[in-house]
Amino acid sequence: MNIKHLEHLLAVADTKSFSRAAESLFITQSALSRSIQALEDELGSRLFDRIGKRNELTPLGQDVVIRARQIVQDACELRRSVQLFQQGSGGEIRVGLGSGPGALLMTPLLHHIAEHHPEVRVSITRGTTELQLGQLRARQLEALVVDARRVIPAPDLLIEQVAELRACFICRADHPLAKSPSVTISQVLNYPVASTPLSDEVARIMVNHYGAEADPAQMTTLQCEDVGSLIDTVEHSKAVFLGVAAAARDGLQAGRLVELRMTPKLEATARYAYVTLVGRSEAPVMTLFRQFVAERLQE
Repeated sequence: MNIKHLEHLLAVADTKSFSRAAESLFITQSALSRSIQALEDELGSRLFDRIGKRNELTPLGQDVVIRARQIVQDACELRRSVQLFQQGSGGEIRVGLGSGPGALLMTPLLHHIAEHHPEVRVSITRGTTELQLGQLRARQLEALVVDARRVIPAPDLLIEQVAELRACFICRADHPLAKSPSVTISQVLNYPVASTPLSDEVARIMVNHYGAEADPAQMTTLQCEDVGSLIDTVEHSKAVFLGVAAAARDGLQAGRLVELRMTPKLEATARYAYVTLVGRSEAPVMTLFRQFVAERLQE
């Protein structure tokens, strides 16, 4: 079956117009009509019924469109596999990183590729998980590393958990709470609380652990997707950071930052997932990225 005919059918089905479909395909409307006619002749039945000035899919046409999407996708993936094979050791890493993974991976990844794999191109996208999922589905990105709790499972997504890192409250070393042997959530709330947007599941954990006043929607006063900016703010103010300890590793090791000794102790983790599209051919260079993620996303 001619893939081009199927692609033309999908264009008409998506635009609901022969003229708009022909324009999007950069072919004449008569050429598009001949392509659809050839497909109908091959299948032995009509795919469109003309109703007034509209072309409506027949029941068979609707079924063929569904099947054609998979066939065209498989053909695209086959062509992509050939291209990836021809790339050899080079290629491009196009990935989206969530707030936590971005703080832990972005700069080290750029340094690593520049030093050890200069032939590889790297493009990193930041933003909300919802935005990045849209870019993944549009095939603008190869993979995401994001908060697993913020990804809604779907048939087209392959979600692999890659790390679970401990969360805590962190402040600068000379903060009024830094040397206290026991810190309550009420004491923390006397200061600005800095955090990335948290999932509903984490919010429930916080409320169950510390009570209603720990609801992140009310507790967090400084919020953004850039963990580095949040931690920098904590180092230069009396704000308290709520997030994974690994994201503040440098400041903790240098003694500029300290973990607060909470009562009760915070029992929460951040779960990070590696997300790709089901059936999507993986570029050989993405194996390098997978290995890097596994090595870096650790306490």
